[in-house]
Amino acid sequence: MGQAQNLQLQVTVQEAEEANSPGHINATNQSTISQPRTFMQWLRMTIFTLFVLSGQSAAILLGRLYYDKRGKSKWIATLVQVAGFPIIIPYYYISPPEKPTSNSIHRNEPSTLILVLIYVSLGVLQAANSMMYSVGLLHLPVSTFALICASQLTFNAVFSFLINSQKFTPFIINSLVLLTISSALLIFQTNSTNPTGNSNVNYEIGLSCTVGASAGYGLMLSLTELSFHKILRRETFTVILEMIIYQSLIATCATLVGLFASGEWKGLKREMDEFELGKFVYVSTLIWTAIAWQIFNIGAVGLIHEVSSLFSNVISVLGLPVIPVLAVIFFHDKMDGVKAISMVLAIWGFISYFYQHCLDDSESKAEKRDVKEEISMLPLLKEVTDEQDGLKNIYQKVPLSTETNFENYEH
Repeated sequence: MGQAQNLQLQVTVQEAEEANSPGHINATNQSTISQPRTFMQWLRMTIFTLFVLSGQSAAILLGRLYYDKRGKSKWIATLVQVAGFPIIIPYYYISPPEKPTSNSIHRNEPSTLILVLIYVSLGVLQAANSMMYSVGLLHLPVSTFALICASQLTFNAVFSFLINSQKFTPFIINSLVLLTISSALLIFQTNSTNPTGNSNVNYEIGLSCTVGASAGYGLMLSLTELSFHKILRRETFTVILEMIIYQSLIATCATLVGLFASGEWKGLKREMDEFELGKFVYVSTLIWTAIAWQIFNIGAVGLIHEVSSLFSNVISVLGLPVIPVLAVIFFHDKMDGVKAISMVLAIWGFISYFYQHCLDDSESKAEKRDVKEEISMLPLLKEVTDEQDGLKNIYQKVPLSTETNFENYEH
């Protein structure tokens, strides 16, 4: 009996030592890595979401105001979409530096030529998209423009399937069908009137440019994701800000070339004089439009950093159905039955796409948690194996008489 108590005491001591061992402590710490979001994280996500929704809505409405009050330059309307990036530069320098990791130490950095090609390509594409957005906003009512822009999720999904190997699920397919029908209803609504009183030809030009800009934006998102994962191989906040600043710089230069090459710069003085709300409001409208677009960019970048690029795009699309309601209030746009149905379909498509994102996010977290649990169990398994080997050695050294007495005690 005494020997049995000694063996039981030995096992208890070993369990206590195991619980206090570094391997067990590390495993406990690792198991708590996957924690729910803190209050500050939810607060930052809320602020960035408000930036996206308010910045996008204000920028589109101010752009419509510019055209309604006799602003005519498409290149100026394009320039204010891309030229406000200096506002982000102070935010870039005050952002915390990237912490070096084992992956970053052994990662091969892309050459300067590759980086220049990436920034130039994406910058030129951004300038082209902004120009098409400007033409679309010139010839379309704000409500129609915003609802067609919701089709960018459709194009983003298609390009992600072709470029980023994204899988199509029933919810994504449902979202694509709904968003396509939502835009098609407005595209084939040939009898719509717009606040500028333009002909159907200009209306169709506006539709084509808006659809083209939405497709280009979806392509730009997929190419940006490809650049992060295959070339830059990191998606830190600093790298994302660098991407936006250099890309916007190239887009600004391309837009300035177009402004001077087209000769529109010669009529800016007269345009300012003829602006219905005066010179001060003219300049203020352009400045606040540029600021609004950069507020949108900061919010979008913040959501990319806090959650993901897909979530940032989904929040952007969420704000688009809100703009038609604001357009009815501020610009007295007509909200007929077709636009109402289109808005409902767009919201439905967004919900379907967002639900699929939530499912993917939950599966990704579950997989990461399983991997972390398996990794955290490795030190424990090693300790158990070592202890079993040690017990075997002790058992082999116990005299035969002791073993017999122990077995008799157990019986």
